[in-house]
Amino acid sequence: MSYRNKAVMNSSPELPMLFLFNQLVLAVILLHAAALFTKKVEIPKLDFKTAKKLTPVTLVNVIGLIFNILCLRGVEASFFQIARGLVLPLTIAVSSIVTRTVPSRKVFLAAGVVTLGFLLGVTPRTLTNIQWRAAPSAISIIYGVLSSLFIAVHAVLIKSSLPHAHNSTIQLAYWQNLGSALFLAPFIFIQGEHGTLFELMSQRGWNSSVFLWGSIITGVFGFLLCVAGLLSIKVTSPITHMFSSAARSVIQTLLGVWLFGDLLTTNRALSILIIALGTMYYTWAKSTESAPPKQTVHPTDIEKAQNALARQTEGGDTLKN
Repeated sequence: MSYRNKAVMNSSPELPMLFLFNQLVLAVILLHAAALFTKKVEIPKLDFKTAKKLTPVTLVNVIGLIFNILCLRGVEASFFQIARGLVLPLTIAVSSIVTRTVPSRKVFLAAGVVTLGFLLGVTPRTLTNIQWRAAPSAISIIYGVLSSLFIAVHAVLIKSSLPHAHNSTIQLAYWQNLGSALFLAPFIFIQGEHGTLFELMSQRGWNSSVFLWGSIITGVFGFLLCVAGLLSIKVTSPITHMFSSAARSVIQTLLGVWLFGDLLTTNRALSILIIALGTMYYTWAKSTESAPPKQTVHPTDIEKAQNALARQTEGGDTLKN
C-alpha cells in the first residue's frame, strides 16, 4: 500500500487531501456492501452522543493520516519507514502516561532494537554504495515526526474508544472512516484541490488512471488494514500492535526487492535482521511476563504431606478393625 501511495503522490502531488478522502469514502462504501452479504458486519446507528464520544479518536486518526500522506509525498518510500521506527518509543511513552504504568526493561530494550533497525535501514549512505541520496526537506521530516506522534496517540485511544462502539472493531472502523471523511472534506475546498483536479483533467500529460486506480486499490487495502489494526489492538495492546507493524514493514521491504527489484544493500539486509530479532525478543519477553509464576515446593512441605497421608491411612485401618 505504501508503494501505491507513493506512486499516486508522484503522479499527482497536488491532490493529497482528495486522494486520502477517496480512500476514506471507499472504506465506508465497502462496509455498507459487506453488510448486505453478511450479518457479521453491522453498520452502527448514527447518533450525536456516540459521535461526540468518538470525536477525539476520529480527529487524531485523520490528523495522523494527513501528516502521514504529506510526509510520504515529500520523501523517498524507503526513508518513509523511519516514521515507523519513531512510532514504537512514542507509543510506549504515550501508553505509559495514559495508563500510569512503566513497561519492563525488556520491552524498552526490544523497542530500542527495532528502532535501531529502522534507523540503520534509512541511513543516507549505504555500506555498499557511497553515493549520497537526496536529503529530504525539513518540513517532510517534521511531518513524519508528527505522523508518528498522532499514530501513537491514536493506538492508545482505540482501547478506551471501543466500548463506545459496542466493543466492535467494525463499528469503530465505520465511525472513524466516516468521521474522518467529514472532517477532511472542507480542507479539500480550502486547499483548492477540487479546482486543481479539473485543471489536471484538462491537461494531456496527466495520467488520471494512476490516480483513479491508486485510490481504489489503496482504499480497499486501507480498509482491510484499518479493521485488522483495530482488531489487533483490541485483542493485544497498542505496543504489541506497533511491534507487529514493525515486522510487517520488514515483509514489505522484502516484497519490494522481489516485486519491484529494489536494491537490497548490506545495511538494508542488516536492518531487516535487527528488526526481526527485536520483534522476536519482544514476543519472548511478553510471553515470560504473562506466564504464571512457578511454585517451588520445599522438602519440608513434601514430608508434611507424606506424614498427613500416613495418618489418614492409619485412621482408615483403625476404623476397619
